[in-house]
Amino acid sequence: MYTTKIMLSSIDDVRNFVNFANQCDYDINLTNEKYKIDAKSIMGVFSLDLSKPVTVEIDADHADTFMEKLKAFQPASEENK
Repeated sequence: MYTTKIMLSSIDDVRNFVNFANQCDYDINLTNEKYKIDAKSIMGVFSLDLSKPVTVEIDADHADTFMEKLKAFQPASEENK
């Protein structure tokens, strides 16, 4: 499992992130302090408080390609775990 924090600060960011997530055949979730949602659901993503970074949880052994795409959404102070 991989986890990292990302920031989805615009509608285009959310759309691009959900499109990337839907290209994967493994589970991807977004979490904050209260909720855990399916990252492949655009309605679910918009239900989160996107004014703060959210945590991406990727349930796969090999998600290197997706992790590379996530770099576009990472806050400057965060690193991959």
